[in-house]
Amino acid sequence: MENADGEKLFEKGLQALARNDTLAALAYFERAVHVEDRPLYSSHLAFCIAKERGQYQLAVTLCEKAIAKEPRSSVHRLNLGRIYVIAKKKSDAIRTFREGLQHEKNPQIIEELDRLGTRKPPVIPFLKRENIINKYLGIALHRIGLR
Repeated sequence: MENADGEKLFEKGLQALARNDTLAALAYFERAVHVEDRPLYSSHLAFCIAKERGQYQLAVTLCEKAIAKEPRSSVHRLNLGRIYVIAKKKSDAIRTFREGLQHEKNPQIIEELDRLGTRKPPVIPFLKRENIINKYLGIALHRIGLR
């Protein structure tokens, strides 16, 4: 019976997230975790904690524990990446999203990476990205469609 209650609360939390109501989702996920401590519930709870309460370190810890329990799940890395985005740690977010894609092709992760606008590596790797040669060579290659 408790398992079904946890799942119902989790589903209501997902519906609230779909409406961008993270405060309601936070309440549902907290209750779901209280009923049954599952990594999926904790991962979503972590995202809501970061978004609503700004407790980034707690959120990162919850997500990392979920990843440790279910290392093949891209959903946990999606939530961790979103936490990094909220915390303004773009490079950590991109790294985390890419790790998630290595485990499974998650369209939400691809959407997040597109939103962040990931950059390609410099054309000449031994020069800095800001080097004028790298900059203009990259622009030129992009305009002619080779990059």
